[in-house]
Amino acid sequence: MGRRGARPGATAVKPAAFRYHDPASVEGALQLLAQLGDDAKVLAGGQSLVPLMNFRLVRPSDIIDLNRIRELAYAREDGGWLRIGAMTRQREIERSPLVERGWPLLVEATRHIGHVQIRNRGTVGGSLAHADPAGELSATMAVLDAAFLIRRVGGERVAHPDDFFVSYLTTTLEPDELLVEIRVPQLPPRTGWAFQEISRRHGDFALVGVAALVTLGESEIIRSARLAFVGAAPVPVRSRATEALLEAQQPSEELFREAGALASQDLEPHTDLHATAEYRRTVGSVLARRALMQAAACARGTLG
Repeated sequence: MGRRGARPGATAVKPAAFRYHDPASVEGALQLLAQLGDDAKVLAGGQSLVPLMNFRLVRPSDIIDLNRIRELAYAREDGGWLRIGAMTRQREIERSPLVERGWPLLVEATRHIGHVQIRNRGTVGGSLAHADPAGELSATMAVLDAAFLIRRVGGERVAHPDDFFVSYLTTTLEPDELLVEIRVPQLPPRTGWAFQEISRRHGDFALVGVAALVTLGESEIIRSARLAFVGAAPVPVRSRATEALLEAQQPSEELFREAGALASQDLEPHTDLHATAEYRRTVGSVLARRALMQAAACARGTLG
């Protein structure tokens, strides 16, 4: 089923012609991906793809709409893991008592995505596969040590954020592959969390943001810490050097200030009309300090 594009010479506000497919199963979608090749695009929530098509920035020959595939929409606990189907709406994650109880960082990060209308349509898998470095879910999955289940006809593989995200809007997904599930491990006891970001207006993409986890052990010593940045490089940045610095240390404002300064050295921000690279690096350091302090307080049980 094709659609007409704009008249030659007119401003492009509608997509170029394409063939439309709406499989009702994962297997049907995988068969189409195998047959159609590089020029086909997968439609999930459509919050990113449709605008790109309307402005003719992408011109797929075929669209494979996943919205009839009900088997890809779920969020459930299984053996200590949170399993999320790729077509699960962001709003479902935001409102899930299960996710709120076991993975509250994911709920908080999701609340920063656009507006409610966006989250009603946007999907978890679609956001991750789009791989916008300013997307909140990419860095959050990195800090949560999530795993991505990817399928193709006749096979499947598991990827992790460090090797899934390649560059701006680029992942390791091959043209015949489909992200079908995200798996998030259970957090250790006494783990606090925080998500903070700066944007020009509520609902805008983050200029820079950070997700943090702090796990406390005996005598309030930091057993482990994780830190990942949004909008600070072409891919989500997991600050491993900062995490190593924090391990086995006593939480303090001075320690977290040092950690923020160290973390900013890992960032590769760009300058655009919204903010300079220097601004993003400076704000990233401040947000890291604040997020780590909040996460440590949460782990102590002192955060209201």
